[in-house]
Amino acid sequence: MKLKRFLLRYYPPGIILEYELRDATREMKEIDLLHLTAESDIEVLVNQIVFEEPLISESRKPQLRRLIYKLIEKLEVNDNSDFYLFKILRAHILPLTNCAFNKSGDKFITGSYDRTCKVWDTQSGDELLTLEGHKNVLWNADTGQLYHTYRGHSTEIVCLSFNPQGTVIATGSMDNTAKLWDVESGQELHTLLGHTAEIVSLNFDAQGEKIITGSFDHTVKVWDVRSGRCIHTLAGHHGEISSTQFSYTGELCISGSIDRTCKIWDVASGQNVQTLRGHNDEILDVSFNSTGSKLVTASADGTSRIYNTMTGACQAILIGHEAEISKVTFNPQGSKVLTASSDKVARLWEVETGDCLQMLEGHTDEIFSCAFNYEGDTIITGSKDNTCRIWKC
Repeated sequence: MKLKRFLLRYYPPGIILEYELRDATREMKEIDLLHLTAESDIEVLVNQIVFEEPLISESRKPQLRRLIYKLIEKLEVNDNSDFYLFKILRAHILPLTNCAFNKSGDKFITGSYDRTCKVWDTQSGDELLTLEGHKNVLWNADTGQLYHTYRGHSTEIVCLSFNPQGTVIATGSMDNTAKLWDVESGQELHTLLGHTAEIVSLNFDAQGEKIITGSFDHTVKVWDVRSGRCIHTLAGHHGEISSTQFSYTGELCISGSIDRTCKIWDVASGQNVQTLRGHNDEILDVSFNSTGSKLVTASADGTSRIYNTMTGACQAILIGHEAEISKVTFNPQGSKVLTASSDKVARLWEVETGDCLQMLEGHTDEIFSCAFNYEGDTIITGSKDNTCRIWKC
């Protein structure tokens, strides 16, 4: 085995080592640099990486050093440019339910109550594909070709997710089960049994080894993807679960609930680490920043709250919306928060101060969904007014 090259990962910060094995296949290893800042001692960091990775020779140290400096330069960029409306997409004949970017951010997808999904080009705003015939199906996003129809749930699918490798799909249903499917063959791998009410949220960890499911039975369950075995049942909420997410490292996960609290859980032990209170109405969405050091909650009380993950301290309350906030997310850099609300407005907030930086106005009905692309310079918002808007800075 020999080291072929270094690759950079900006969000969260890290170095990827690409190795060539004896059979000429390639293997990737990621080195997380989650706490990298301009104050970091680069020489100590380089020596530590070389010590832990013996295939990095002394001659590669200058290259490694340059890459880390490049990472710091990227992380220190603070773009305060305003976002402007780039394009309005008359996306669907019925209201949108969700919108999301692909990993690289060059495409995004919208879903609607009209039972279609549309794939769009981020740069131009052009529609690339319309995917029709929804009954638990998987499409090729490049060609529009139907891959597989997944049959097995006895009632509606509420949530779904790909694993990070794109090899497994998880579906959560109103039939109280989640299922894991093989993407290539379309075969069911496991049925995750144990919840006593519908599953409304599910997430893979960054390694694709575990999955969490959140249910209206007031619990979150942690599952082993390979075996389908339930590792932990995370009990303690006094209301339905609305949203869940893993931290990047997979050591922690969070759950938001109708009981107005957000709980932080230790994944290895299944123990509740923190219970975050303060909202006076249901929590509808929760999200970590890219390093897992902060989290944000969105509530039906019209506010969002930013918390320190380790201490549980509330660092900022985002006040300004005139109705419930249904979606919240950090930008990749972790410096801004984006909220989508029933008041027809999306807002950008400064994480450190909690100040509202900008209001994204123009939708004529509730905004259900919002997202940043990978670089953080493009936003999409999806609304009940049947449109999707692209915002750029």
